[in-house]
Amino acid sequence: MTTRSTRSPRRRTVVALAVVLAVLAGFIVRLVDIQVVNADDHIKDSMDAAFAGSQKLYGARGSIVDENGQTLAGSILQYDCQLDPLLITQIDGLVLEKKSEARLWEQVSQDVAEITGQTPEEVRAIVGQALADNPESRWAKLENGVSTEQFRALADLKMPYITCNSHPARAYPDGAVGGNLVGFMGTDGEALEGLELSQNDCLAATDGERTYEKGKDGVVIPGTERETPATDGGTLQLTINRDLNWYLQQLIAEQTQNMAAQHGAILVYEVKTGKVRAAAEYPTIDPNDVDGTPDPDDRASRIFRDWFEPGSTFKGLTAATVIDAGGQTPQSTVVASGLENFPNGARVRDSFQHPAYEYTLTGVLIDSSNAGISKFSEKVDKQTRYDYFQRFGIGQGTNSGYPDERSGLINPANEWGAQTTYNTSFGQGVTTTMPELARAYGALVNNGVKMPLQIIESCTKADGTVIKPDVAEPEQVISPETSAQMRTMLENVFLQAPYAKTVEIPGYRIGGKTGTGEKSDGNGHYKQGVYYTTMVGFAPADDPEYVVVVTLDEPTKVTSSAANATAFQKAMTQVLKTYRVMPSTTSPELLPKFG
Repeated sequence: MTTRSTRSPRRRTVVALAVVLAVLAGFIVRLVDIQVVNADDHIKDSMDAAFAGSQKLYGARGSIVDENGQTLAGSILQYDCQLDPLLITQIDGLVLEKKSEARLWEQVSQDVAEITGQTPEEVRAIVGQALADNPESRWAKLENGVSTEQFRALADLKMPYITCNSHPARAYPDGAVGGNLVGFMGTDGEALEGLELSQNDCLAATDGERTYEKGKDGVVIPGTERETPATDGGTLQLTINRDLNWYLQQLIAEQTQNMAAQHGAILVYEVKTGKVRAAAEYPTIDPNDVDGTPDPDDRASRIFRDWFEPGSTFKGLTAATVIDAGGQTPQSTVVASGLENFPNGARVRDSFQHPAYEYTLTGVLIDSSNAGISKFSEKVDKQTRYDYFQRFGIGQGTNSGYPDERSGLINPANEWGAQTTYNTSFGQGVTTTMPELARAYGALVNNGVKMPLQIIESCTKADGTVIKPDVAEPEQVISPETSAQMRTMLENVFLQAPYAKTVEIPGYRIGGKTGTGEKSDGNGHYKQGVYYTTMVGFAPADDPEYVVVVTLDEPTKVTSSAANATAFQKAMTQVLKTYRVMPSTTSPELLPKFG
């Protein structure tokens, strides 16, 4: 039997135990809250305290590679190196007191200078100036942007007062090869030009961070480290061939200088895919040495940013139009003399004097007769010609992905005056670009199908996701029958023109057209004796695979498009070798110039 006297102590014990358990439960709940539920918040708070530290984790910017995966731009590690002036003086003091076997700073500074490329006096002056400013100085900049090789050499000195911090940097292993397309980065890591800029979303990395707590002695406290990993940028693959581009850059540099021109360029367009296999220019830029190219216009691609009057290369587009929409054939004829006066008051003159010839349409292209093509242009109305020019992509741009790409300009047909109505038939009063012209000639010879032009193959993200660029659908511009006739006519141009021997490639059938465009003086007139010359051709003529466009801006030694012939022949020869295109096994069909 439990008495009142025995129940009271027991009850007090139970109550006390309950209170203890309640307090303990409170501590447990609070501990769970601190270490589990709100652990991240509490760690963040502690990181903000006096002994918190952090380190940026750099992601690597993605590479830019050619069609075969060869690197045109990549990321490397560079190092910013510092000295501890106070520690240098302390170690020197111990050495002088015979308490250390280390070498004196005067000796070490000679090794440092040899590694960094400075003089020993310059290296010593860094420390001397820092100590003069502050006798207790613990930091002085030695050199920024030190290479991995230099960093390792400095580390091998085993001097505790030399420290280096790594950071990613951009490198272009082939220098100027493709530099006009690739572009460059600023010293602060910002994309400034070219595909580095326009494709930054593909290439840019996302930096991470490592945070931690340190004790008073500077040692990281175990368990306090938190890391947000960096994400590397993607790999941008271009359509160009690095080796072919290198060869063509040497070639156009030589031709530009030989012809004393201001600028030169070669564009290689793959007919059946629309992919650009080379885009070579002179002058151009080495992204490793941007300051070495003082003219800002030479730091980008004139191929994609410049326009020009195409001159007689446009006669090919006019000829295709009058065949496709005007019922003409390669052997249709008109009578044209060296100077023609048209009923609307327009006057058209050929580049050479001649009596009235009964030209075939083929002959007009061979002799590049302005008067002849003007008469043929009358076989269709001007609105039809304008519509065909647009279908060929003139004035439309190419949506290549290159930043600030320029489009040609062709005014609506209802704005053409009497002279412009005829001038547009032979490439005057209209502008285009090298990519537009290459794509148009691709359509001329590719059974009439215009393929979208590409310089970007893909972007492969760090997680392996492959992103293809959005491109337009192929478009039937002229009929396959018209295209076949254009191939034959343009082949006859290269067979029968005065420069035929210069452009000949033994074993291959080739065709094309030249153009000598006048240049505006900016005041509504043309410059006298100054031209922009163009040669555009394709091979093999019986089954076209490549279109090559060669341009020279204001050549002075030879002012006609013949100035481009040697470079075109060498460029097309190299293209056919690079892609192992088999020689032709058929013979060309010769067409008459006159009726």
